Amino acid sequence: MFLFDGSLSFSTQQHTTEIVPGQSLLLNPSQVSSISGKGVELLILTLAPSFINDYAVRMRLLASGTMPVFPRSLVDADDRLQHLARDLTSELRDDKLGGEIVVEALVEQIAVHLLRQYAGMRRSNDLELSRAGVVDRRIRRSVELMHAQLATDLTLKEIAAASYLSTFHFSRVFKKLTGTTPHTYLAAIRTARAQLLLANAELSISQVSSLVGYSSPSHFTKAFRQSTGLTPRAFRSALISR
Repeated sequence: MFLFDGSLSFSTQQHTTEIVPGQSLLLNPSQVSSISGKGVELLILTLAPSFINDYAVRMRLLASGTMPVFPRSLVDADDRLQHLARDLTSELRDDKLGGEIVVEALVEQIAVHLLRQYAGMRRSNDLELSRAGVVDRRIRRSVELMHAQLATDLTLKEIAAASYLSTFHFSRVFKKLTGTTPHTYLAAIRTARAQLLLANAELSISQVSSLVGYSSPSHFTKAFRQSTGLTPRAFRSALISR
């Protein structure tokens, strides 16, 4: 989280810190905290653990059985990081031609900078290094099942069974690794696939709904709007007009 203007109060179970412009916060997925403030201008950038792991592998920071962590929460006086954040904010606001390419490049630079300057490595017996990057031995099959059977109405029990874990244990391990629940992860990949399918004007909304695992178009519309802020029809219209 990058603060550009105003002030914030950042609280954890241990302490409370005042954040001023020019400072940034690095929040780990499992960290419990609260933030409050008024009249602030800020940018919140959420990076999936798998995304960070992938860049750590590409930078040759990881050995098999390790994972990157960020022990430091408050980042102060990092001009390079603030400059990247402001450039990213500008691109998101302006919506210029080719903006998606620039945004992707800036996010990559931020990820690399964070890993270079602030990451530490922690050993994890549950992770292995493969050609696909860092994976958890216990949940890899479940993630593959989600992608392979996206059009199926999968239950948590079926997803957990692919990892040979109980639903409770699977949910706990899954959230620890990804920072999100299996249900939220499945909804996210369904939304991502739906966005691609909506670009095909020959497919009806009902067909897209069925292809991404929703038996009811109304349920699909509600889930898609919660994720993107738009209905599938509005998203398609905006996509076609652009």
